[in-house]
Amino acid sequence: MEYTLNFKNNSSQRGNACVFQTDPNLGVHDVLSLAWFAKSALPTTMVKFNWDVNYNFTWSRQGVLIPGVKYEAAQIWDADLSNNNAVDFLKDTSLDAYTFDNQTAGPEDGSLYVYQKRTVTPNQTSVGIGMSGSGTFVVSSQPNMQLQFTPHPKYWIVFGSFEQGEVLDIEKVTSTAQEIAFPVNQYTMNVVLNSDNTWSVH
Repeated sequence: MEYTLNFKNNSSQRGNACVFQTDPNLGVHDVLSLAWFAKSALPTTMVKFNWDVNYNFTWSRQGVLIPGVKYEAAQIWDADLSNNNAVDFLKDTSLDAYTFDNQTAGPEDGSLYVYQKRTVTPNQTSVGIGMSGSGTFVVSSQPNMQLQFTPHPKYWIVFGSFEQGEVLDIEKVTSTAQEIAFPVNQYTMNVVLNSDNTWSVH
């Protein structure tokens, strides 16, 4: 089922509308949230965001990520929460190159598993999950570590100078963001940034 979020900029600001996810119960320590989608919106204009709840695995050659850095995916593999929810992440030392491998069904439905192999160099890459083709949560890679992501995403929108893929300072960003909660069996929401920079959702 496709979700749609319609955004209108009724403020005097010029910038980007950014949709991102949070998940306090994701289950991975030190995980970072990414700017999932970002689109420019001048005053009085509207933009539309669409997504499906289709998960994926993602990794980047950027090992140490901090807020403001733009995450650049090196590989994205489609996943689901049952049959294809586990994958190996390894380094081919003969080629000095990383890759996903051996995608299988994980031990439990409802989680996404990344098995980081012993060849992985600490903090040389980052690895995580995404939705609808773009990364949402990533963490610095470590050898011989199993990551179990159990997603229960919350959707948010914020306005400012954001780029898609940018690592977010969640505590700072959520202070001016608006959570978008879709009611059961409702897949379209409308959100307005008002002239006083408050939010209206309907």
